[in-house]
Amino acid sequence: PPRATTRKGGRLTRIRMLARRFGAIATRPGALLGARCLAALPLHPQKQFSSKFFDVETVTMADQTEQVVRGGRNLFPKLPAALEGVKQIGVIGWGSQGPAQAQNMRESLEGSNIKVKVGLREGSSSMKLARECGFTEETGTLGEMYSTISESDMVLLLISDAACVEEYSKVFKALKPNTTLGLSHGFLLGHLESIGASFPKDVDVVLCAPKGMGPSVRRLYEQGREVNGSGINASFGVHQDVTGHATERALAWAVGVGSPYVFQTTLNAEWRSDIFGERCILLGGVHGMIESLFRYYESIGMSPQDAFKNSGEVITGPLTRIISHDGIRAVYEQLPEADKPIFKQAYCASYKPSRSIIEECYDSVSSGNEIRDVVMAAQRFDRYPMGIIDNTRTWRIANEVRKAGGTNEERKFVPIHPVTAGVYCAQMMAQIDCLYDRGHVYSEIVNESVIESVDSLNPYMHARGVSYMVDNCSVTARLGSRKWAPRFDYILTEQAFPAIEEKASPDEKLFSDFLKHPVHEMLKTCSELRPSVDISVS
Repeated sequence: PPRATTRKGGRLTRIRMLARRFGAIATRPGALLGARCLAALPLHPQKQFSSKFFDVETVTMADQTEQVVRGGRNLFPKLPAALEGVKQIGVIGWGSQGPAQAQNMRESLEGSNIKVKVGLREGSSSMKLARECGFTEETGTLGEMYSTISESDMVLLLISDAACVEEYSKVFKALKPNTTLGLSHGFLLGHLESIGASFPKDVDVVLCAPKGMGPSVRRLYEQGREVNGSGINASFGVHQDVTGHATERALAWAVGVGSPYVFQTTLNAEWRSDIFGERCILLGGVHGMIESLFRYYESIGMSPQDAFKNSGEVITGPLTRIISHDGIRAVYEQLPEADKPIFKQAYCASYKPSRSIIEECYDSVSSGNEIRDVVMAAQRFDRYPMGIIDNTRTWRIANEVRKAGGTNEERKFVPIHPVTAGVYCAQMMAQIDCLYDRGHVYSEIVNESVIESVDSLNPYMHARGVSYMVDNCSVTARLGSRKWAPRFDYILTEQAFPAIEEKASPDEKLFSDFLKHPVHEMLKTCSELRPSVDISVS
């Protein structure tokens, strides 16, 4: 503890010194205060990959190069060869990702001798939903969870993160030797590291992580029947390769679920960026931002309807549309000249407050604290289930605005309020900079901070509100959004909006850094790797 001192400011100085020391320890790779240390695994893939079945391209992302595989339905005939040795793929779970991935893989492998079988807990209410999607006991495409695991050559473990923590030891025992265990999230790795456990040594462990919630993975795949390549981007990673086929199987999985482009990451980087991103700009951050902007606009005299139009509708409508098609900088460039100084002031007033919460969130995720929070929250669900998040006045007014505002498409073209634009872009850039400084690959940065937001998540909020977006995601994402949204709401209300009202002088260097940031070139490269298809959400 800090030593007592009679010197003026001495105690505070000592506390600050200790805080800096412990802060440095906490952010050191592999460090975890108050719990078991997590392994210091790399965030960047340590070697290049190759494929006998899919073309591997090297693309330039700003000042780095990355290897990617372009997807498309023209590649579906190659899937059986890439999945050599796999006769059955077991899709375990029917939450956010399970229905989408099971149906997509079944359709992509149609006409082959590879069976896609859904495995669920005995007596699960999801059995009925799976049958409605064409998976049945009679055809051998629906069965009990552990029997499906034990008979499958490739197991896609898509149960909730909390269920993974509860069931992983049984899952591992059920796996056949030389099975490929597939994960769409690295959460389980983070948990295993925190308790000193590991995956079985006789199975492949691979990752295919679509950068969008399950319903969007399915919806864009369906749209891909009309426009080849339409889908949700995915990262892939190989954590263990026992069979020698792990890379091919991971790539085939990513192509099979409909990803237009696939980039390499590590499970270690994926769970950090994913859990972090959904707590910030993807879900929690934008939720808190809209709540705070709505109240701010009312406080300066707008009607409730106009307050929501200028906050929520602007974010999910024109800002999402412009960023999806033209990038973040285009938001500023396309504003009328009179609005650009207002954007600049709002951006500079909001960036550092947002960044402070974003940095705290990343540290909480990377240390393992958020994983433990999810596990403990799941243990309380029988007594304290997750509450409703769209029952505040903001979202009741939002329902009125959507009903009166025309079609989803018409509402994408409402006038842009420059304050909303500046606040939103500032939070998005703060998240990008945090991941950039922590060493994540560029594709991961732009997908977890930008593309997933504007191409997968925001359209669902635009269609039916915040709950339709958040609660279509995983339990981990839903919990994180509820926990961190109030933090962003508070920090903007307390720090950003007063600075805007006082017309504080903008930070010229900060804004210059925004205009010349390498993310703009990264986004340009990413946009060239996929067809320009907007998700259609009714």
